[in-house]
Amino acid sequence: MLEVKDLTARYQTMRGAVHAVEGASFSLKLGESMGIAGESACGKSTLGLAIIRMLQGGRVISGSVLLDGRDILAMPEDKFDSEVRWKSISMVFQGAMNSLDPVFTIREQFVELLEQHNFEGDAGKAISDAIRAVGLGGDEVLKKYPHELSGGMKQRVVIAMGLVLGPRLVIADEPTTALDVLIQAQVINFFKRLKKDGMSIVMITHDLAVLSEIADRIGIMYGGQMVELGSARDIYRSPKHPYTRGLLASIPTLHGERPKYIRGSPPDLVEPEKRCLFYDRCPEAMDKCRREPPNFETDSGYVKCWLYE
Repeated sequence: MLEVKDLTARYQTMRGAVHAVEGASFSLKLGESMGIAGESACGKSTLGLAIIRMLQGGRVISGSVLLDGRDILAMPEDKFDSEVRWKSISMVFQGAMNSLDPVFTIREQFVELLEQHNFEGDAGKAISDAIRAVGLGGDEVLKKYPHELSGGMKQRVVIAMGLVLGPRLVIADEPTTALDVLIQAQVINFFKRLKKDGMSIVMITHDLAVLSEIADRIGIMYGGQMVELGSARDIYRSPKHPYTRGLLASIPTLHGERPKYIRGSPPDLVEPEKRCLFYDRCPEAMDKCRREPPNFETDSGYVKCWLYE
């Protein structure tokens, strides 16, 4: 259904070009879920925004995004907006509070979305169905303003907005951040139901525990690059990249083992060096790591590390 090939995106700053995403590649089947994980500022959100062509302040330099074999990055903006955005691919943005306008009711914001995308059906029924689908009950929620809703309710409203036009693919950017564990579980279970109904999901998060509940495949990003891609089983049971192993070792467990942190700091992505960007932090670094590693194939994907030459 979706195939991302060597996608590269950059932001231009006064210091120079920020290499936010560099050569990211993955594919997604209909009804499959993909997780994208990594620490803050690794390029996860930029990758999602680039796919849906909402990369404000940045631009895609090269690569392609194929939806059913059609390169949607090459489509004219008006054609993409009328045929693809929100109808075939929608996005749940990070921070529900920032996605809702405080001076309009929830219903008014749904109506604006439907009018913007030329919805021709019964708008009232579509809005009510979307609200009920995320477990918010009757139409009372639609009469309220965002400040009258809890954080979990706002998050579910934003998810409902992403689903109201019936897309086949939803990109969810940190949909469980800042929610308590009970609401997190409700949101995760809701995405599970969507997947069971045949919807494809790309979930972006720094929380590998969340992805263990829903992802079929996982891509690990570091320094703007997807350094490892594989099935969820392989990522959790036999991680290949030292960074992936470091992420998993930093998660608290019930077995009494103390979490381990990854020493050092993330790389500066303004004109980064042409070498393995994890070199300065890697416990297994070698001389050849001063060169940029290619992708080495694994059983279920690839890994960008000289250990597998």
